[in-house]
Amino acid sequence: MMKFQILILFTSIVAPAFNSCASDEGTTDVIQTPDPSQVQYTMPNESDLHEGTWLQWPHQYQHGISYRNDLDETWVAMTNALQSTEKVHIIAYDVIEQARIIDLLKGAGVSLANVDFKIHRTDDVWVRDNGPIYVRDAQGKLVIEDWGFNGWGGKYESANCDVIPSVIGADTGVTVLNLNNIMVNEGGSVELDGHGVLMATKSSIISQKPKKSVRNKGMAQAQAELNFTKYLGATKFIWLEGGFSEEDVTDMHIDGIVKFASDNKMITMSDSDLSNWGLSDSDITILNAASNIKNEVYTKVILPLTKRDVTTKTGIALGYKGSYINFYVANGKVLVPNYNDPNDIVANKIIEGLYPGRKVIGIDVRNLYANGGMVHCVAQQQPQ
Repeated sequence: MMKFQILILFTSIVAPAFNSCASDEGTTDVIQTPDPSQVQYTMPNESDLHEGTWLQWPHQYQHGISYRNDLDETWVAMTNALQSTEKVHIIAYDVIEQARIIDLLKGAGVSLANVDFKIHRTDDVWVRDNGPIYVRDAQGKLVIEDWGFNGWGGKYESANCDVIPSVIGADTGVTVLNLNNIMVNEGGSVELDGHGVLMATKSSIISQKPKKSVRNKGMAQAQAELNFTKYLGATKFIWLEGGFSEEDVTDMHIDGIVKFASDNKMITMSDSDLSNWGLSDSDITILNAASNIKNEVYTKVILPLTKRDVTTKTGIALGYKGSYINFYVANGKVLVPNYNDPNDIVANKIIEGLYPGRKVIGIDVRNLYANGGMVHCVAQQQPQ
C-alpha cells in the first residue's frame, strides 16, 4: 500500500496513545534541552534557498500500473512548477521508467534544462520520509543524514527506500552521516521553526503500539531529544501525544497538523478541525499554548479544510475533506495541495500572504490524497 491512507483520513479518526520517556504513561509536553552546546548539526529552513528538490517518481513495480498512471500528472505538475527556479532531482526506478518520465515531461511541455535523474529502486514515492535530510555541520558544510527508515514502524516494505540517502550521497559526492543504528526518524515526523524549536507527535517517533508501529523500541523521550539536539539543532521540544489508527500509516505525522512560518507564526487548523483530524483535547491545548525559544506564544494562522469531501480525478468519492497544511516551500514559490474545491482559493490566498515574494502554485493532489499524501510528503529540499 501507499504511504498512508492516512494523513487524510485523520478527518474522522485517531485516538491518542503514546510513550513518554521509557513508558507509555505520563509525559512532560514541553521540555527545554538543558545543554544547547550539544548541537553538532543544524537543519536549514525549508524556506531557505534551495539547490534543488528531490522527487521519487511513482512506478508500477510495487502497487501496480493504475497507481503509477493515476499519480503521474501530479509529479509532472510539481516538476513543472519547480524547474524554473531550482533543480529537480528525479529518482526513477530504472532506465525504462526514466525514458517514460522524460516522454511525459516533454509531452507536457516541461523544460528539462534543470531536471536530472538518478536511477535507484524505490518502494514508493514518499521521499520526505525516506530521502536525504540535509543539515549543516559546525563549519557550515552540507551533510546528508541517513536516519533509519523501516516503513513507518514495519507496516510496509522499506528496504529499497531505506538506502536512498546513502546512494544519493554517493551519487552526488556529499558526505553521509549514517544514523541507522541511532534512531528511526521520518522527515514528516518533525517540524522545526528555524530557531531551535522542534514539534513532533510521540506516536510517530517513540510510542509503540503493540505489534505495530515499532520505530524506536525502548527509547526514552530524553534520548530522542538528545538525538534531535545533536543532529537537527533542536534546543526546545513541543511534544503532542498524537495517535494511532488503522488508516494512518504514519501514526499522525506532525506535517499534517502544523507548519511554522516567519514572524513567529504557526500554521494549523481550527480547534474543531484538529479534533476531527484526530487530535485530543489535551494536544489541542498544548498546540494553542506552543511558544518559541523565547517562550513567546506563536501567532496561530488557521487554514480551512476543503468545503466538500474530496473526490479523486478518477471519480472515487473519498468521504473526507482535504487539508492544505501539507504544502512545500520552494525557491520563489509555494506548492499547495489543491482539490478542485472552493476553499482552494481561500487557502492559497492565506498562504501567499505568509510568504511574500513567493508565488503560490496549486498542485492537484486528489489522486495522491486517496493514498494519504499531499505535496510536502513527496518532496525533499536540498539547500544551496
